[in-house]
Amino acid sequence: MAKILLIDDEENARVLTAQFLELAGHQVVTAENGIQGHERALERAFDLVITDIIMPEKEGFETIKDLKRERPGLPILAISGGGVIQSDELLEMAVSMGASAGLSKPFTGKALLAAVQKALDLGA
Repeated sequence: MAKILLIDDEENARVLTAQFLELAGHQVVTAENGIQGHERALERAFDLVITDIIMPEKEGFETIKDLKRERPGLPILAISGGGVIQSDELLEMAVSMGASAGLSKPFTGKALLAAVQKALDLGA
């Protein structure tokens, strides 16, 4: 299965998503913001990065831009629950910036696994 970096500032969402991915057989490393996630992405190779969009310190758009510049072939799955801007609009913007796919929060385990597979297939 895949080595996945999961970046999300919401602790409960990060822990539950990581546990679900691990139960599905993936290896997961987590980060609580874009700065930490970017550092971890440079420390080791991942098959996929899943990043939230709205985060403090370094948000997902900047993280996507930096990772695509440094590792152009790395698939990225953008996730968002929205905010002032609807999550669909945020995810469309993330895809236009280089994310392989997007997924709105809250999501089901089935939707998560389908989006992970889609992003991995697009990155292959």
